[in-house]
Amino acid sequence: MVKVNDIVRFLNDVGGGKVTRVEGKMVYVEDEDGFERPALEKEVVVVDTSKPHHTTYEKPLVIKSKLVEPDVPAPKPEPKPIEPVFETEEGEVLNIVLAYEPREIKHLNTTTFYSVLVNDSNYFLYFAYMTRGDEDKEWTTRYHDIVEPNTQVPLDEFGHNDLNSMTHVAVQYIAFKQGKGFALKNPALVQLRLDVTKFYKLHCFHETEYFDSPVLQLEVTRNDLPTKTLRIDSSALENAMRDKRRSDERPHRKPKPVKKKKMETIVQDLHIAELVDNLAGFSNADMLNCQLAKFCEVMKENEDKLGQKIVFIHGKGEGVLRNAILTELKRKWPACTVQDASFQEYGFGATQVTIHKH
Repeated sequence: MVKVNDIVRFLNDVGGGKVTRVEGKMVYVEDEDGFERPALEKEVVVVDTSKPHHTTYEKPLVIKSKLVEPDVPAPKPEPKPIEPVFETEEGEVLNIVLAYEPREIKHLNTTTFYSVLVNDSNYFLYFAYMTRGDEDKEWTTRYHDIVEPNTQVPLDEFGHNDLNSMTHVAVQYIAFKQGKGFALKNPALVQLRLDVTKFYKLHCFHETEYFDSPVLQLEVTRNDLPTKTLRIDSSALENAMRDKRRSDERPHRKPKPVKKKKMETIVQDLHIAELVDNLAGFSNADMLNCQLAKFCEVMKENEDKLGQKIVFIHGKGEGVLRNAILTELKRKWPACTVQDASFQEYGFGATQVTIHKH
């Protein structure tokens, strides 16, 4: 116990002196310069209680057990090794698809649906999926996360009550790879118009290259090119078709009289190269509308010829043009019958329509 007049030295500092007073756990020490310094009783040690106060010291007293160790920064954790990612040769370009899959395809009027994102690329995606209705001014985020390469990710589940808030779809993403050694991709914001009436129509759901079960599929990005909002320049379409007719050097043949007992099958090639000479400035939507315009033109010319068979050659592709043709038939010529054309004569990608009374 430290008392007045004891000679003490500081444990955690250089120097010491004579104790002038003690107040509880605090002691007051007069140093060699005559200044009184306060210290906790436990921070001093009694050197000698019999010798008079000395004002000089040979060396400071150091108690090893009382030394305060300096703060040493904790070692930084080593970075986690980058896990290898399965990559494909085709995955160096971005292909992103948004699909809607019904829980019960046979009960479209009551079932719920899943939103699914397909990242068909070797890139990670910082991804956000948003929707809004026609009457809404602001968007609602339905999903956001980092999506791994070459994966399908379920986004959310919704019912028919949610459809009115989903007429507009927005997808925003930034593509990247871990580590180094990859080509940069432009970030994109894609806005799409969603026809919610299709969720009630069975024929709008199809198997695709990504899904074995029927889905309603929207392309967000194809071969690095984000889908553009549908904008049709009707005057450009009309001028292009007019130029095609004028530049056609083949003589126009008048149709031969058709015998009532046997009508010749009309064959119309809908490949865009057969309809338009110059495709400069045409988007995919422009080409599709040009092909549908030719289809409707041929149908109107022959809609009164009962029993007439017309073969439309549209190619296999992804089935976009064929689905559009089926939609037009159901809407404008519902009485006509439709079937796949003869494989031996036309191969894949041809549809035969038979005219009936409308």
